[in-house]
Amino acid sequence: MAVKTDPEEKLYERLDRALKKYKGKPGVLIAALQEAQEIFGYLPRKVMIQVANRLTIPLSEVYSVVSFYSLFSTVPTGKHRLEVCLGTACYVQGAEELLRELQDLCGTEPGKSAPESPFSISTTRCVGACGAAPIVKIGEELHGEMTPEKLPSLLEELVKE
Repeated sequence: MAVKTDPEEKLYERLDRALKKYKGKPGVLIAALQEAQEIFGYLPRKVMIQVANRLTIPLSEVYSVVSFYSLFSTVPTGKHRLEVCLGTACYVQGAEELLRELQDLCGTEPGKSAPESPFSISTTRCVGACGAAPIVKIGEELHGEMTPEKLPSLLEELVKE
């Protein structure tokens, strides 16, 4: 008779295997957290505790890194993570209006996730493409000179992928 394992248990086993390569090496926390987030989709407290324990570093250090960098999320995210730049150039060019429209279209707000939505929204500061402001970042791809009118077709393309 086969023993049934919990899907979450398998994720933690994967995390343990991934963290073994980082143990005892300096300066690996961000890489370890990125890998943990790839496995779970986000970084819940239980995962941060496991990272801290396996790398023998204080949980406060793990939490400091997770809360500082916008690439990390402590809440479940949609398949497509949309980031609206709120740096000065983007803000002046209408990023706030863009963010409001995105929230309406996706049915969620920054830092939260609607279970039925394939999208999650976050805000970020300058992404270094001020000449193309305002910017929406999807993964590593920047979408410049974005307008509220262009958002529906952008979201439709993402859903098709």
